[in-house]
Amino acid sequence: MKHRILGPLAMLALATASPAANAESFALPTDGDLIGEHLEIVAAREDTFIDLARRHGLGYEELIHANPGVDPWLPGEGRVIRLPKQRILPDAPREGIVVNLAEHRLYYFPPAKAGEPRVVITHPIAVGKMDWSTPIGLTRVTQKVKNPPWHPPESVRKARAQRGESLPRVVPPGPDNPLGTRMMRLAIPGGAYLIHGTNDPRGIGMQATHGCLRLYPEDIESLFELVPVDMPVNIVNQPHKVGWRDGRLYVEVHPPLESTDGRVFEPGRTELARLVAQAVRARPAAAVVWERAETAFERSEGVPVAVTTAMVAALR
Repeated sequence: MKHRILGPLAMLALATASPAANAESFALPTDGDLIGEHLEIVAAREDTFIDLARRHGLGYEELIHANPGVDPWLPGEGRVIRLPKQRILPDAPREGIVVNLAEHRLYYFPPAKAGEPRVVITHPIAVGKMDWSTPIGLTRVTQKVKNPPWHPPESVRKARAQRGESLPRVVPPGPDNPLGTRMMRLAIPGGAYLIHGTNDPRGIGMQATHGCLRLYPEDIESLFELVPVDMPVNIVNQPHKVGWRDGRLYVEVHPPLESTDGRVFEPGRTELARLVAQAVRARPAAAVVWERAETAFERSEGVPVAVTTAMVAALR
């Protein structure tokens, strides 16, 4: 595969282009909210979005939204694929783990090391599907286990039984264990909410779990070594994000999550307009091009789009 690299993070992007690679780590901006740079690649004949997502540290739906109209199973040899590697940090304290459900992404803010700049590490995740939504709020890691057994919740066993499938009360460690090789338990009532790996990476970047937060096998192994017990975990649901970079305001819009009855939680244009207006209130010189915010909302491609007049970047 040939790569066309955009931006100063070319070497980092290439270094993280295989399942065995290390996590993506970015310098934490001191006067802004954006990290990363976009990347484009030229697809090979055998590529699918499932393959490309894992190879480049992305989730499946991230690629879908950033490449409208492209067949995810047969992009086509020579097709230019947009990798959404630039993102706005969630509106939350930059400490511990922050999970943005709408974005299907986890951010880890390690403690500062003496004499070194702070960084943020980010991974794509799978989140709770509409029948088993992931709770929102502040929690913490209470337990870490290598090669954990899986004790399926009774609700999951009943759901499987209704489909004519039998699920044991305990699934031992091994290749058939949905938790993968690492598990971190969260202090959420019920005790069944985990950050864990998987034996089926195809669902990363989707609403695909029973409420847990699921990572690629190589990502959970990396994160497991970094995160201590009692680390705070802040779970938010922010389909609309706004942030500054080099004096420009950006918006990033993701499709909203589906609810338990199949309806969609749609914050709407009003909520996006409120966030933009609130952001520019402290910088009155930054005039907003509302048509660009509207276009970003309509497309919901999950990529940052500049919406102020100062050097407004062009939409694709």
